[in-house]
Amino acid sequence: MSALSPSNGLRQARRAVSGIYPSTARPAAPWEAHRAADDYGVPAFPDWRDTDWGPLVRTIEVAGCELTHVDLGEGDGPPIVFVHGLGGNWQNWLECLPRAARERRAIAVDLPGFGNSPMPEEISISFYAHILHGLLDALGIESAVVVGNSMGGFIGAELAINHPARVERLVLGSAAGISTTTRARRPTTTMFRVSGVISSAALARSRDLVARPRLRHAILSSVMRHPSRLRHDILLEIMPGANAPGFVPALDALLDYDFTDRLGRIRCPTLLIWGREDMIVPVADADEYERLIESSRKVIFDETGHVPMLERPQSFNDYLMEFVVETGPGAAGEPALRAPEVASA
Repeated sequence: MSALSPSNGLRQARRAVSGIYPSTARPAAPWEAHRAADDYGVPAFPDWRDTDWGPLVRTIEVAGCELTHVDLGEGDGPPIVFVHGLGGNWQNWLECLPRAARERRAIAVDLPGFGNSPMPEEISISFYAHILHGLLDALGIESAVVVGNSMGGFIGAELAINHPARVERLVLGSAAGISTTTRARRPTTTMFRVSGVISSAALARSRDLVARPRLRHAILSSVMRHPSRLRHDILLEIMPGANAPGFVPALDALLDYDFTDRLGRIRCPTLLIWGREDMIVPVADADEYERLIESSRKVIFDETGHVPMLERPQSFNDYLMEFVVETGPGAAGEPALRAPEVASA
């Protein structure tokens, strides 16, 4: 067997990440994509492609930072605010925004240093939470449902700790903040810097990349379980985030910040949504969040990586919107929506 064969390449990739990622999950092989359930990579309804996004993209100044955000929908109840993760942008939530906007006002923001929001003077998790707090002020929102993926979940949880009245409900999707603070700093930073360089190079030929399933699997399989199952156009929307000027400073910020001793202060109902095969933030972190946040429970998607809202958008939205409208004294501790063929609670 050739040293460059797909099997050897996969084994080498698994060994390379084993000392950096705390997760026991390893990349799937391209030919394993059939293992995911039929909903994997299937666009949500309503389809984001049917929305004219141009008029919905706005800018607003918050604490000296110009923030790009989208704002759509209306309805009774607190608005839903979506916060992207490291290397993301507001487009990470394209599959969620139209569904949320059918029932609530829905907002997604480019954090400073990402997307079209300019780089701030410095980046920290507490700074980002302060910016989010200021954004709610500027938009006239007293209390919101905050939904964050990865670093965005870290920021949402920090906001819920520091400004509890501002967060009516909290949804943490593969949230950083637990194992991220225990990683070996140098190899982790090096690995992510290299990933950023690779992603930057890939952007120059991104249309060629997404058109070739094996290539996009090689680039994206540490983030998504089965990149070949996602539609080309959604990948083209999210890939530019990996080349953001805020990427490395934000990586340093999340590796430096530890708030686990304060997570018990979060009192709002909290839903944890994770992929069982998340290589970046292990599923064990969901268990720890559930242990530390009293009014929380979790949903775990099988054959899913770090971005469940993109990998299983319809199921993610079902859980989210069911959680958003829950009422009554038992709502915080009861399972939301059950779909055993997709997830385990």
